[in-house]
Amino acid sequence: MNFAFSEEQEELRKVVKDFLNAKSDEATVRELMETEDGYDPAVWTQMAEQMGLQGLIIPEEYGGSGYSFVELIVVLEEMGRRLICAPYFSTVVLAGETLLQSGDDTAKSEYLPGIADGSTIGTLAYTEANGKWDESAVTMTATSDGDSWKLNGEKLYVLDGHIANLIITAARTDAGVSLFAVDGDAPGLTRTSLSTMDQTRKQARLEYVNVPGKLIGTDGGGWDILSSVLDLAAVALAAEQVGGGQEVLEMAVQYAKDRVQFGRPIGSFQAIKHKCADMLLEVESAKSAAYYAGWCASELNDELPSVASLAKAYCSEAYFHAAAENIQIHGGIGFTWEHPAHLYFKRAKSSELLFGDPTYHRELLAQRIGI
Repeated sequence: MNFAFSEEQEELRKVVKDFLNAKSDEATVRELMETEDGYDPAVWTQMAEQMGLQGLIIPEEYGGSGYSFVELIVVLEEMGRRLICAPYFSTVVLAGETLLQSGDDTAKSEYLPGIADGSTIGTLAYTEANGKWDESAVTMTATSDGDSWKLNGEKLYVLDGHIANLIITAARTDAGVSLFAVDGDAPGLTRTSLSTMDQTRKQARLEYVNVPGKLIGTDGGGWDILSSVLDLAAVALAAEQVGGGQEVLEMAVQYAKDRVQFGRPIGSFQAIKHKCADMLLEVESAKSAAYYAGWCASELNDELPSVASLAKAYCSEAYFHAAAENIQIHGGIGFTWEHPAHLYFKRAKSSELLFGDPTYHRELLAQRIGI
């Protein structure tokens, strides 16, 4: 079986890389991370209308291009390299995949075309103050109110929750965990931006007081959808982490070639060689894990749950270690605010914790394979 990327997929990578190099350079990232919204609406529109990135994996019947999860992996890897400041992950991966996995044709027809054309910014509100990632994490309540539902509770660490106009919210009904579509400007919804370590990926706290919501899927069927979406999100994040890991590896190697100490490049010193070699080994291994997980995600096969946890655990640690070693190789300059190394270090740390840290996923993997 050939797991190499096709010529078309490599061309997609080149086009996306060129676009991001132009639109998400370091200066732009630093500028956008200081803003309240955290993204450039003009670039977001360009991504949708000219590049078709938001509709990449959305079926053609809903206005998308109908590509597979493998193509999404390619795009996310390049976005991870450039630390793009845009609500792409929250909209396409979290909200988009939740709708696609829901089996609710009405919800798909209503919301997917907006995601595909860039007019809808979506997200998934799932995590609460308990910090858990399993089914018991959802304690927010939803009560039936005629044809609609009323949601009460609080959600934390919602990616791009302060700007999303579609917030898919997990809440608990008498039948169990269910999913609801909530408008970003719904009455009773209070959105507060959070101060986070990684300023390139904005998060928000959402407070619900009798907020109207529209049921997605079936009442009580939310966890079946969510568990699949969280696996897909873990794979997507692993691809991002691989892109970031590759970028800091290249950054470290280039600096080791350029920096001269005691009359010779520091890359000639054994300690630096060993660091670079270890980084290369881990980043290449992370690629293998993420790419295989991406293939499993595109097939939605039985291996996906275990492979998703494996990829998330390994890629999280590989990226964080590479980002930390990059700072060490740069020495004093690597610790300064002016150098981009800290931006990757912070993204690596926040991504390591998102959707569960490596320890959580190793335990989940052990459960899933019956150890």
